[in-house]
Amino acid sequence: MTGGPMSTLEFLGAELRRARKERALSQEDLAQQISYSSSLVGMVEIGHRTPSQDFITRADAALEAGGLFERLLALVRADSAPPWLREWISVEREATLIRWFEPSLVPGLLQTEAYARAVLEWGGLLRPPEVERSLTSRMERQGVLLRDGAPQFIALLDEAALRRVVGEPALMVEQFEHLLKVTGMPHVHVHVVPAGAGAHAGLAGPFILARTPEGLDVAHLDNQLRAQVTDRPEDVDTLQRKWETVRGEALPRRASRDFIQELAKSWI
Repeated sequence: MTGGPMSTLEFLGAELRRARKERALSQEDLAQQISYSSSLVGMVEIGHRTPSQDFITRADAALEAGGLFERLLALVRADSAPPWLREWISVEREATLIRWFEPSLVPGLLQTEAYARAVLEWGGLLRPPEVERSLTSRMERQGVLLRDGAPQFIALLDEAALRRVVGEPALMVEQFEHLLKVTGMPHVHVHVVPAGAGAHAGLAGPFILARTPEGLDVAHLDNQLRAQVTDRPEDVDTLQRKWETVRGEALPRRASRDFIQELAKSWI
């Protein structure tokens, strides 16, 4: 625990610890009752791991908390996105079309939890609670592809994003399996920009274009500190032209899937 303000995740953990001790249970006792490891219980209690919905449901029942932890988990999820990202999340949730170009990593909406965690933990720049908040936000955002009336999602991935090693081989195998699974969804299209395309207009950085129900396009750009959201016509038009240029260098959908399958074999 740090000396700064307590996060909602840390508060949930502190309340879990308090309720456990009130019932004279050790971490091992609670772990056995809810069929999770004692180490995970400990990580949740110090705010270093975001519990799953199943974990919380079981803990609520075992500690007879009356839904307290369910409500706290909802607060953790609501508080997980940094303020500068919340504007984009609201756009993303309503979008009818999302076009995402990514030169370096698998797009966030297509990442596995393990891959996302490894990316967020790179370099140790984020404290464990910050990693957990960002991870929770990222996993929650992925629900946009599973909801009724999900948007058409088109991703352009530079080959380098697929070849970049993130974590252990088993993590990469899981990520490739997940990519192949989601690309089987009719509204999800992934196109690979092969290395043979050489330099192209997208190498300046990742960007996303989302179309609102009103037919307007809104853009999202990342930098090292925070995201920028813009609907300025000149900005959107520039990114539209970049998208079309890069899309022209990408492999067709089926060929891209075959490409990903071949890359996946190298990790097995």
